Amino acid sequence: MKYRKLGDSGLRVSEIALGSWLTYGTATERDTAIACIDRAYELGINFFDTANAYNQGAAETVVGEALRKYPRSSYVLATKVYFPMGDGPNDRGLSRKHIVEQCEASLRRLGVEYIDLYQCHRFDDTVPLEETLRALDDLVAQGKILYAGVSEWSAAQIARAKGIEEKRNLHPIISNQPIYNMLVRYIEKDVIPTCEQFGVGQVVFSPLAQGILTGKYKPGASIPQDSRAANDQTNYWIRSYLRDDVLTCVQKLEGIAKELGFTLSQLAIAWVLRQPNVSSAIIGASRVQQVEENVKALDVVLTDEVLERVEAVLKEIDGFVPIW
Repeated sequence: MKYRKLGDSGLRVSEIALGSWLTYGTATERDTAIACIDRAYELGINFFDTANAYNQGAAETVVGEALRKYPRSSYVLATKVYFPMGDGPNDRGLSRKHIVEQCEASLRRLGVEYIDLYQCHRFDDTVPLEETLRALDDLVAQGKILYAGVSEWSAAQIARAKGIEEKRNLHPIISNQPIYNMLVRYIEKDVIPTCEQFGVGQVVFSPLAQGILTGKYKPGASIPQDSRAANDQTNYWIRSYLRDDVLTCVQKLEGIAKELGFTLSQLAIAWVLRQPNVSSAIIGASRVQQVEENVKALDVVLTDEVLERVEAVLKEIDGFVPIW
């Protein structure tokens, strides 16, 4: 395993993290989830990401249960706050009340005394930004969280937050968690440059574009019955990718990967990690074998010639904007 600093902080995280969105916390997947976490830990992954909203706290419970057997100092545990956790008017968002109450709830579900990285799951324009940042700062001061981060914040929002931090001498936001993969590249335009300026690292999710960049979906072919796209509970985020022009390009990328002696998923993860501002790529896994395969992405060497070939393929679908 290889490790990178998370932004300008001193925290070192594995280049591949294991996430729990759409996978952990359902009744039929508890044992498999724990097995995936155990194998990830064995392979040197020290970074585990979840959120309170994933299956309404069930994912946090499973992740906490799986990690409890390991020394607390040996892993980095990240979770999030923002999305509704109840029907009340204060059961959502980034108010001080919701942040503090949900931090306590996450600590209980995870079964830990502190959260390494506590992330604002989205930006909340209904709450003064300084209120949100001061609440996070207080949690750091209390030792309940060690670092604060955000997820899917725009470059302008991150810049505003950093300005308030500097003015008020608050503990800094060290990370942003955006979607980023070969097919969704919006952060390259202004989010990455802004974050490089302010010392914020990217922890990217969906590096395999919900499984599209594994090559399992073929143009003109029916959807595999055992795939996420065939599951009506999880396929909302995948449907917009299932276009023949996109899948044709994916087949070409798979050809490049095979020439290198790797799978398409390994090439896709390595491509994401080519960005120095990306501290870690979050993978999802419903089988132990997927964890093992994805970790091998760290062996992929991307030469300038390979990157140029990949870019030429991706230009064929320039302008494609999926639902994410």
